[in-house]
Formats: sequence, structure tokens, C-alpha cells
Amino acid sequence: MKKLLAFVLALSLLCMGGVALADGETLVIYSARNERLNNIVIPAFEAKTGIKVEMITGSSGEVLQRVKSEVETGNVTVDIHWAADETMLSANRDLFEVYVSTENDAMMPQFQNDGTNCFNSAYAEPNVMIVNTDMLKELGVEVNGYADLLQPELVGKIASADPASSSSAFCQLTNMLLAMGGYEDDAAWKYVEDLFVGQQVAITSGSSAVYKGVYNGEYAVGLTYEDPCVTLIKDGATNIKVVYPVEGTVFLPAQIGIVKNAKNVENAKAFVDFMLSEDAQRFLAENTTSRNVREVEYKNDVMTPLADIKLIYEDSDYVIAHTSELKEKVQDIMMDM
Repeated sequence: MKKLLAFVLALSLLCMGGVALADGETLVIYSARNERLNNIVIPAFEAKTGIKVEMITGSSGEVLQRVKSEVETGNVTVDIHWAADETMLSANRDLFEVYVSTENDAMMPQFQNDGTNCFNSAYAEPNVMIVNTDMLKELGVEVNGYADLLQPELVGKIASADPASSSSAFCQLTNMLLAMGGYEDDAAWKYVEDLFVGQQVAITSGSSAVYKGVYNGEYAVGLTYEDPCVTLIKDGATNIKVVYPVEGTVFLPAQIGIVKNAKNVENAKAFVDFMLSEDAQRFLAENTTSRNVREVEYKNDVMTPLADIKLIYEDSDYVIAHTSELKEKVQDIMMDM
């Protein structure tokens, strides 16, 4: 706890220069981000701006549903939605306001706002597998990529959240389709069927149950995202390993959206600008398990450098246009489980 408080103070002081405080102002954020990240970012933002944040957390599906309900009923209490990638949110663009951050030009080209987007990338996360090394040793198998998941020894020992409601699970679906042949490739969809049905993949209540389940020895492999897995290792876990699929890993951003008809719009804009600022991006990337989205890659000792990961690039336009179709298709497959 002392280390966390020192870290928050350091980030707050780093970001304080030349900022006029807005005492008494508020900001409401619905977030599906992990608690550790929230506990670093929010106090630092409050210290920089004087804006008091009310944070409400839940799964990606839960917080999005809350935003949708508020906008549709006209009773909007939330200002910022901080969860999921753009493809997962594409069908709900009408819930958000377009805003281009003052930091936009400094972002990596693939993460820049074209001026029409209601989402801004806060940081990015590769899709990964988390494996329980003790269990894999007992089973006598290795897992280095998607193809390895079809080994008979792993039947009933793989976990995933529901691709229809979890952003991390949906990102894994599109990643494996792309890596195994393509979004419309029959062989790639046969792989999805062989994995979920043939390997009897356990569908968990949410993304956190995946990596926690692998860490606790309930599953040998989990399909998830990088940040919480690396955090477990950083905190001392010795029985798990993060695997970046040899077939290729998609590098996806976590999006911040300003909710339509938000009461504290200017404060919401200030939060977006804060998250994309050089000081915040550098400090988070160098000291946490989040990857920055600014032009320069900032590094730390616990993260695998991007140069050591085989990156493949998602066709966001395709995925956005076919999100419902992709979800329906995987749901049809999972009905046979």
C-alpha cells in the first residue's frame, strides 16, 4: 500500500505543472478497468485537476448496459465510459459524444482519432494466454499458440469468458480467427468449433475469473488479456506464464468515451486529455503493466517488448461492421457445448 501511495503521489506531482485546479467540480466514471489501475489513475487525476471522481465499476457488459439505460431514459448521471475496445462498442456509438483530444496528434497513427470518432484510445493491450506452468508440466504439454490448445490433454482445462458479453473474450475470438486463417475462413471457424466444443472450454462469469482461475489451479490455460496476468507475475506469482500466440497477437486499445448528454462534459474532456498526456502515458507504461499509445514506446522491466511479440493487425472496419454477425456465429457454436 505504501508503494502504491508513493506511486500515485509521484504521478500526481509529475502532472501538476501549470494546471488550474477546479475545486468542487465532479466527474462520474463507469469503468471495467482493473482496480489497481483505477487506484493509480483516479487519485492522480483528482490531484492534478481538483475534480472529484465518483467511480462505478463492473464488467464491460455491465457498465455499457448502465450507460445505455441512462441515455435511453434521459436520466444521464455518468460522464465517462472507460471500458472495452472500439469494435466491442461499435453498435453503441449513439451513446457517446465525438471528442478529439488535444493530445491526438502525438498518438501512434493507428490509435489517432480521425475527427469523427467518439472513442479515444487510453492505452493498449495484447491478447494473451495465461498458463498454469505446474499443471502443464503435470499434463506433459506445452502451449505456445492457438494450435496447441487442441491437444487432447487440455480437454476441460481451458477457460474463457463469453465472447458475446466480454470485450476480452470477443477480442480473443477475432484474434484467433485472424491468426488461424481469417474472419470468413471456414478452417478458422472450424478451429473455433474444435476449441470451444471439442475441448469443452469452460465459460466463466467474466474476464477476471479466467486469469484468477488459472492462477488458482482451476484451469491450465485461460484466454484473456495481458495487463492482469503480468500484474500477477509482478506481484510474485511463480506458477503462471504469459503466452503471446506464435500465430500472432492483436494489439488493441482500451477506449474512453464521453457519454451523450453528460452533465460534466468539460471535466470529461479533461480526463481524456489527462490519460493521453505524455506525463501520464510515460509514467503508466514505465511503472505499471499498461502499454502506452503515444508515438514512442515507453518500456519497463516486466513487460515483453513489442519487438519480441508477433503482432498482427485487426481489420477494425470489418470487425465493427460484422460484430453482431460474429457474436451470433460463435453463440451458435457454443450452443452445442
